[in-house]
Amino acid sequence: MKTFCGRANPTTGAMEWIEEDENYDYHQEIARSRYADMLHDKDRNVKYYQGIRAAVSRVKERGEKAIVLDIGTGTGLLSMMAASAGADFCYAVEVFKPMANAAVNIVEKNGFGDKIKVINKHSTEVTVGPDGDMQCRANILVTELFDTELIGEGALPTYEHAHKYLVQEGCEAVPHRATVYVQLVESKRMWSWNKLFPVRVEAQDGEKVIVSPSEMENCPGVPSVCDIQLNQMPSSDFTILSDVVTMFSVDFSKPVRSASTSYRVQLEPVRSGKAQIVLSWWDIDMDPCGMINCTMAPYWVKSTSAFQWRDHWMQCVYFLPNEEPVVQGEKVSLLACRDEYSVWYKLQKARGEEENKAAARVESPVCRCQAHLLWNRPRFGQLNDQNRTGQYIKALMRVPKSESVCLCVSDGSLLPVLAHCLGAKQFFKANHLEDKIKIIETRPELLMSSHLEDKKVSVLVGEPFFTTSLLPWHNLYFWYARTAVSSHLTSNVTVLPQSASLHMMIVEFQDLWRIRSPCGTCEGFDVQTLDDMIQNSLNFRESKEAEPHPLWEYPCKSLSDPQEVFRFDFRETVPEHSLSTEGSIKISQKGKSHGAVLWMEYHLAADISVNTGLMQISNEKGNCEWNPHCKQAVYFFSSVIEAETLSDLPGDVTYAINFNTKTGEIAMDFKL
Repeated sequence: MKTFCGRANPTTGAMEWIEEDENYDYHQEIARSRYADMLHDKDRNVKYYQGIRAAVSRVKERGEKAIVLDIGTGTGLLSMMAASAGADFCYAVEVFKPMANAAVNIVEKNGFGDKIKVINKHSTEVTVGPDGDMQCRANILVTELFDTELIGEGALPTYEHAHKYLVQEGCEAVPHRATVYVQLVESKRMWSWNKLFPVRVEAQDGEKVIVSPSEMENCPGVPSVCDIQLNQMPSSDFTILSDVVTMFSVDFSKPVRSASTSYRVQLEPVRSGKAQIVLSWWDIDMDPCGMINCTMAPYWVKSTSAFQWRDHWMQCVYFLPNEEPVVQGEKVSLLACRDEYSVWYKLQKARGEEENKAAARVESPVCRCQAHLLWNRPRFGQLNDQNRTGQYIKALMRVPKSESVCLCVSDGSLLPVLAHCLGAKQFFKANHLEDKIKIIETRPELLMSSHLEDKKVSVLVGEPFFTTSLLPWHNLYFWYARTAVSSHLTSNVTVLPQSASLHMMIVEFQDLWRIRSPCGTCEGFDVQTLDDMIQNSLNFRESKEAEPHPLWEYPCKSLSDPQEVFRFDFRETVPEHSLSTEGSIKISQKGKSHGAVLWMEYHLAADISVNTGLMQISNEKGNCEWNPHCKQAVYFFSSVIEAETLSDLPGDVTYAINFNTKTGEIAMDFKL
């Protein structure tokens, strides 16, 4: 059976009805899941196994049967660990039906069909009793319900319900407890993901400074956590203002309350500075004594020898509502508030206990300026990138000014303000910003002469940036918009950027390959069923597509030189026919060819460009530095070829890339 799905095409801007297989959503969910990443997390798996063995032993030592409830079982791995550790029976709850079916197959295949019952329900719908899903309450509660923020996947209400209805009082829990840690830092780089910095423009009539309006400057932002791989953040990019302190703990062996609450700790700054950021992470103790510990602590807190790469649990960056000056040795009070699913922070001067109690509840921050709703964190960083802005200023200064009528097509862009500062007579913009600039609230194809006061556009500009773009080439929407407004342009119109190019390089990933690598066996259990399931979903469509990743967080090294594979000329309209290219790229470095990385460069002028991908190859080992404000496209190869010596190099990787100008989609195929 087929179904029609409506979508806005991110490249062409058209509303489309796409005929999809009825299993499309399911295949998307599986293909883009992080199950493989979790199963490759050796540290997590070993610690869970140790904790489960210990919990089963403690129950057996009391002369009781070990009855396990495993909520969010996924593959059934933790239930199989419990059964092999001697548990008498396990109830494995999984709400996602395809995964529940896979768990049944995996459990049977590993010989635990008589010890494990897979229940395809949400845990809050599970019943207990002679005719229920569970015959009796469990005395061991095993879960893996955590995200980077700990509580973002609904762990607290799930635990709360389980203690009320599904497990015995005084049950064993694996993990036994979770502890959240915080550290106060100052960081211009991270703060640039939250506030718009002043932009200095050197114009012919002197320097001008573009500043954000006061409602944006004073806006507390949004409470959503920024989760990143903090282990890729160099220590030179932040200044530590406090020691690491425990913010709060949750004991999972006792009844858990999910109701909104707050926690307070006193911090004594170790140096003076501007408190801007709260860095946070958590660890879990698998046993009551804390001997079996799994931690997300970043590199400057724990030794790198114990470092375990994982992408399903990272570290948190929280932005304080406003930067607060702190003085070394003068205590301050950090308040953490949470609801069922999120946490937010506020810094206060240390006060008396009664005053603190009165101010203990701080409402969740609400964005008042709209910018935090329009721009994501990387977009703030991009707008604050002075080098990038400098390239646009340099290009705009070459545009004739006296009678210029300019049209900007980009989302939430500063280009209209830059051009206005540089002397354009009139500046029309399709989306956003400022009194002296006319905002035209219409789609490019609906633009009329009356919108432009019957003037012709002599300068068409765009970054280009659009909030709907996921992959680098989605911003080619600028080309389609340029085509749609052709009748409103002068014959000698200046288009900026004048062209774009698609670039590609073959790489070896340090760790990111794990999210697409089959597991086979995990801690001695056969999970091949999951590998087959993921591959089947990838073959459904996704294996023919690239996926977006912010590669500054995922180290890789180049195995080939970067190569331009496509050029798009914005001075011309989008052609009617598809664009295709074939070629080869030579592998010149030894290593594992995990995949190809693709990115765009925008050419503002012959000698001025903006790069969204590879910034430089930093050393002879081929380590890559990537644009930190953009996601690059990664195409994982279906098989990996390893060259251990230069004589083993596989030679060329051949590629065929097709840009369908009707749909705006890029299809690619690689052969090793």
